[in-house]
Amino acid sequence: MHIDLVDRDIYANAGPPHDQLAWLRANSPVHWHEGEPGFWAVTRYEDVVHVSRHSDLFSSHRKLALFDDLPEDQIALQRLMMLNQDPPEHTRRRSLVNRGFTPRTIGALEQHIRDICDDLLDKLTGEIDFVTEVAAPLPLYVICELLGAPAADRDKLFNWSNRMIGAQDPDYAASPEEGSGAAMEVYAYANQLAAQRKANPKNDIVTKLLQPDEHGETLGEDEFDLFVLLLVVAGNETTRNAASGGMLALFDHPDQWNRLVADPTLAKTAADEIVRWVSPVNLFRRTSTTDQVLGGQEIKENDKVVVFYSAANRDPSVFPDAETFDISRDPNPHIGFGGGGAHFCLGNHLAKLELRVLFEQLARRHPRLRRTGEVRRLRSNFINGIKELPVTIG
Repeated sequence: MHIDLVDRDIYANAGPPHDQLAWLRANSPVHWHEGEPGFWAVTRYEDVVHVSRHSDLFSSHRKLALFDDLPEDQIALQRLMMLNQDPPEHTRRRSLVNRGFTPRTIGALEQHIRDICDDLLDKLTGEIDFVTEVAAPLPLYVICELLGAPAADRDKLFNWSNRMIGAQDPDYAASPEEGSGAAMEVYAYANQLAAQRKANPKNDIVTKLLQPDEHGETLGEDEFDLFVLLLVVAGNETTRNAASGGMLALFDHPDQWNRLVADPTLAKTAADEIVRWVSPVNLFRRTSTTDQVLGGQEIKENDKVVVFYSAANRDPSVFPDAETFDISRDPNPHIGFGGGGAHFCLGNHLAKLELRVLFEQLARRHPRLRRTGEVRRLRSNFINGIKELPVTIG
């Protein structure tokens, strides 16, 4: 089989190449993928988890966690972001920001998220684009709430996130420089937020993160700016694309939509199955810190190693009937939020809460929702994204 896991046009046309990923998982689970530079493609669940949980062997810091290789000066700046750090520095930073994402803190947002969903659904009528009218606004409203920012800022956050993630998509950015420009605008926005909270503290995550922890540790200015950048992208893109991809999966599997309509409490397990099935983040990159063996392959120090969550989440050795979309799947040990270890998704509780409430309310309030047009996908091998999903409110 011809293997090309990089070509963004493949993803734009049909989403992740599941046929290639399945072949690799069965025949060459740690596969040398030609390219400039070449890389090891890791597709089996067991191996993806191993890479994820051993930051000492597979570094996010050396060459960053994103797929594309950057110039050394850009790498130096990006290393300030948690996403691109290894323990112990990552551990210190994570302990500071964890304060805003405890299960108790996130659980307290449920009624607010329910109100946001109801407000969004109240406005739906006729034919709409599910992405721009439902999937995108929900996490943006929630991020504004977390940041203590006015809801009117959500359009700015949406624009910044699109420009940073969609640099290779003609609808969102003409060049990587535009993505860098969006990042600089987020930094300025974060600085403004920090100045406002230092002058007038509020009961929000920004105020909490700017205060010293129990050990007197605080986030530096660059650290705070980069955290806001990560929140704007990660907190928006994953939930937005899980929601739109989940809605598409329910349209493609009408029996599952009918089950959800009949019993909206299934939204709790449906949220996890949607994340497994969609895998909104397709891949992350690591760099081998030593000569080692993975999946029977000899990997050299500094080799590029790329884990594919879209493949691991359909590994039949872990998921019975892995190619079946089942909203009642339980247990569901998917790794749509990462394979564990230092970089397990900070916002996983928040994302699952948003998805659970959204699909519960959709099933209750719009049981006759139906798809009425072609899906348009994001041209990205990183984010499994949907740009447009036309639907009609029944």
